[in-house]
Amino acid sequence: MISDTVCIAGVGHAAPSKVQANSEILKAFPDRTEDEIVRLTGIRERRFAGDDESATDLAVIAVQHALTQAGMTAEQIDGIIMATLIPDQPVPAMASDLARRLGIPRVLAFDLNAACSGWLYALEVGRSFIVSGTAKNLIVVTAELLSRITNPQDHETAFLFGDGAGAAILTNGAGGHRLHRMGLSGDADQFEAIQRKGGGARMPWPVAQDGHAKHFYLQMNGTSVFKNAVIGFAEQIEQTLARQNLKPEDIAWIVPHQANERILKAVSKRVGIPYDKFVVTIGKYGNTSAASVSMALGWAAEEGIFADGDKIIFCSVGAGLTFAGGLLEW
Repeated sequence: MISDTVCIAGVGHAAPSKVQANSEILKAFPDRTEDEIVRLTGIRERRFAGDDESATDLAVIAVQHALTQAGMTAEQIDGIIMATLIPDQPVPAMASDLARRLGIPRVLAFDLNAACSGWLYALEVGRSFIVSGTAKNLIVVTAELLSRITNPQDHETAFLFGDGAGAAILTNGAGGHRLHRMGLSGDADQFEAIQRKGGGARMPWPVAQDGHAKHFYLQMNGTSVFKNAVIGFAEQIEQTLARQNLKPEDIAWIVPHQANERILKAVSKRVGIPYDKFVVTIGKYGNTSAASVSMALGWAAEEGIFADGDKIIFCSVGAGLTFAGGLLEW
């Protein structure tokens, strides 16, 4: 019987050097305090790309770290799956530019957008490609420059988002960290909860005098997102446990999308897994959308907090809404 698991041979992450503290953003909100922002979000700072930095620049760094950890070279790769909601340009795919930058222009390469769940969706696509024989060694990468589409005057979103990238090398090898089948789903009734209306075929250009400029920023209904995110995260954890015939006490770590610290604490209580088992990087990186799970995983791997055999659950909720969750055995 062919195993449905694949090997994650290496992981890596990257963040811009520029640190954007809450104090800088608070200049536009004189009626709010840093203590309030930390209490509501858990975020103390985030990274913002400089004017001369691109998402692909960060992706290259993350991939190089992952390849080094895997003991592989780019020439061994036969595919790139890029998860992002804001590529450097709409056409061609950002994955193609990354392939060119890595010196492997003939590999399969495409972008995928499932918002904050994007990297987990991309992992499942990559896993399926390897199990089916479409590819042997894949880069699954994400990079987001959310600072470019965050409205600094919007109290709902100004403090949340940051920039970063993360990557994993998936192979058909027998050893390594084993990635199981991911559970993917969604709730399109919540389509309007998180959105950026501008930039697509319906509204390709901003028309400031008509008030359209705001539609080129990310917009969010905070109350709706909080409620649906807590339920969605918890369901993905519970479904992963059921799918793998595991109990909460079997899980060593939860590596979640870094949405909001209050959300993650509520999820911890709901599923009965202690919060100290959640890998949380939102305090220093903010919410980096599709990049957040990969960055948290890369950071935790670098810190050496995982032990051989640890059972790790990924989970995410993203715009759409999209849901994703699954098991990694370290």
